[in-house]
Amino acid sequence: MVKKKSTKKSSEYLKSEEDQSPAITAVNGNINGNGVTLSSTPTFCLSLNPNKEHKPDNYDDLALEYDPMLFTCLERYLPPSLLSSSRDSKLHFMRDILLKYSPEGERIRPLHKELYSMHATNFFVPSFLKAIHDNTEESFRSIMSEPAPGIFTFDILQPQFCDLLLKEVENIEKWVCDTKCKIMRPNTMNNYGAVLDDFGMETMLHKLMEDFVRPISKVFFPEVVFYPEVGGSSLISHHGFVVQYGIHKDIDLGFHVDDAEVTLNVCLGQEFSGGELFFRGVRCEKHVNTETQAEESLDYSHVPGRAILHRGRHRHGARATTQGRRVNLILWCRSAVFRELKKYQTDFSSWCGVCQREKKVRQQLSISAVKEELLKKEGESTS
Repeated sequence: MVKKKSTKKSSEYLKSEEDQSPAITAVNGNINGNGVTLSSTPTFCLSLNPNKEHKPDNYDDLALEYDPMLFTCLERYLPPSLLSSSRDSKLHFMRDILLKYSPEGERIRPLHKELYSMHATNFFVPSFLKAIHDNTEESFRSIMSEPAPGIFTFDILQPQFCDLLLKEVENIEKWVCDTKCKIMRPNTMNNYGAVLDDFGMETMLHKLMEDFVRPISKVFFPEVVFYPEVGGSSLISHHGFVVQYGIHKDIDLGFHVDDAEVTLNVCLGQEFSGGELFFRGVRCEKHVNTETQAEESLDYSHVPGRAILHRGRHRHGARATTQGRRVNLILWCRSAVFRELKKYQTDFSSWCGVCQREKKVRQQLSISAVKEELLKKEGESTS
């Protein structure tokens, strides 16, 4: 049974990956981006859901007791009546909340501030940057392997960036433990990890999607992300998080699909054994629990600094991490246009494996019927 990840708790269990008729329930991500619960009192009331249409102000020019990115991220959760207020008014409201519920010893402070802004040359390996700069299918394929149709792997992150991000995750974990603060985990299937958007990295991760994931997706996944009539690529939102596997943490991950159109999964490290991803074909909602064809099966072993990019509807899971600790950065990229159009479609043969096979069968039957009719007419004309 394949799950669809969700922030809601679920009691559904999965069959083993060897079962060729797995049942999949799609996995919803932390769409609302909820993180630290700041207040439950009416005096300081934030909205439960972020206003994704609102463009937050920039607070980088101010000397604040918190990272400016925190205010930029938090602003989308302000009450609707405050969104059009002056920056000073919004800042005052947010500072009151943070100061009231975060005593001096309990304020999380970034360990490595350079992680919170996108400095491409410090983040990415040169080969990846060159491919993005050239922005052609040929340049992308020059750095990629495609071990199975629609699954791409490539080196992406500098080792030093992986190390810094791992230390930042540890810093977040320590703060959560010390303050006994409740945070939202990435989804229903991962009990360990953190939503990076909730800790000031939303802008950085959005830039990662816009400037780096989107150009590649436009080339390799055009059927789910590219709509010229709406201005091109429709990937406009994301959900960014880290997950952790190992002893005393999550061990494996059940068979599921992601709540994303395109998923970027990057291994940060550290030393570990096991944890291989297994893929079992792309499916639409109607065919999500159908059998896997032999050519759709792929096992992939993680390598620190290396990314794997695939459709969110590509069914997959993770085997047990048997030794050490494995940490992965995951970015779910979403298209509102694709999701809206999907409501009115019945044929997904441009990307669903079963729909493709059914279409091929229909075409073959149609061709056979035409041939039979032509032969019948030819026979009648000669008799």
